[in-house]
Amino acid sequence: MIQRRTAVTVLASPLLLTGCGGGAEATERRTPPTRPAPTATRETPEIRAEQAAQGIPGLGPERSAAIPERCEQAVVVTGRGKDSALCTVVLHQRTATGWQSGPVRPAHNALRGWSAHHVLGDLRSPLGVYTLSDAGGLLPDPGSKLPYHHSSGFHSPGTGFEGEPLDGCVDYVIAIDYNREPGTSPLDWTRPLGPQRGGGVWLHVDHGGPTHGCVSVAKAHMKELLHTLDPHRHPVVVMGYADWLAD
Repeated sequence: MIQRRTAVTVLASPLLLTGCGGGAEATERRTPPTRPAPTATRETPEIRAEQAAQGIPGLGPERSAAIPERCEQAVVVTGRGKDSALCTVVLHQRTATGWQSGPVRPAHNALRGWSAHHVLGDLRSPLGVYTLSDAGGLLPDPGSKLPYHHSSGFHSPGTGFEGEPLDGCVDYVIAIDYNREPGTSPLDWTRPLGPQRGGGVWLHVDHGGPTHGCVSVAKAHMKELLHTLDPHRHPVVVMGYADWLAD
């Protein structure tokens, strides 16, 4: 089953207590999501069987089974290794004949790699499958289909683990529904599993080095995700190192 509330995050940077953000909510302007009429698609047993046969590359049966049947968009984050901070990000979209894969984007994850039981301060990204419900950022809404929370609370002073400036890394973010309440700003501090399990785990703009628990991609690619991920298509992120994903 999908892990909507599992623990992880480490934060570190000057962005609050975990992951990349989470704390007292700053004054914000929330942009309602675009609500296009969903495309009617009739799934037959034959189509479902074909979709299963043409699954997402790199995902084994256990990870594939964790993706909800209604999900039509899956962001797959593939880490280079259990202890590596390097990964790739690919958006896969379900069609009538199976999953269609988008371009492979270089990305970063947490400094120490990945954890199956993330706790605050471990500097590892959480393994799992999580829903994607909310977005936001310091910059105005670029045309997000997900609810977008524009707030001055998104700020990232200081430098990263390799001395790189963090300025701009939270211009755009997509909240990963790990230890958070979906339907709230990415800055919301609610932690259903408790603060010791971290929170504020996001997809955000890459700053050129490892993160505290988040996944970061280039700014242009973040905008592509914001333009594409549609709440009516029930998007998720599947994240972990390659060997784990292959199970």
